[in-house]
Amino acid sequence: MQLNDFIGLAIGAGTFLAIGIFHPIVIKAEYYLGTRCWWAFLLAGIAFVITSVIVSNVVVSSLLGVVGFSCFWSILELFQQQERVHKGWFPRNPKRKYPWDAQ
Repeated sequence: MQLNDFIGLAIGAGTFLAIGIFHPIVIKAEYYLGTRCWWAFLLAGIAFVITSVIVSNVVVSSLLGVVGFSCFWSILELFQQQERVHKGWFPRNPKRKYPWDAQ
């Protein structure tokens, strides 16, 4: 066995870890900042994807791409998280106003 035999395993584990880390980040971001922080995920995603293209190491480049696209996916999840809060599935921040409060 060579080190190259574990590249797929390393990328898979890194992908699993990135998804697991972004889940609570999205929940906390929506709770404290609301959906107005979506642009931070966009900028971070763009930065990670650009860095992914620049880096020559296959594993590092792949993981940077995974993190970048996880940032992009988190934008959608941020708005879906707000809907989950509206449905009562997650706690709402009592210090924030929500779009449905104006109705």
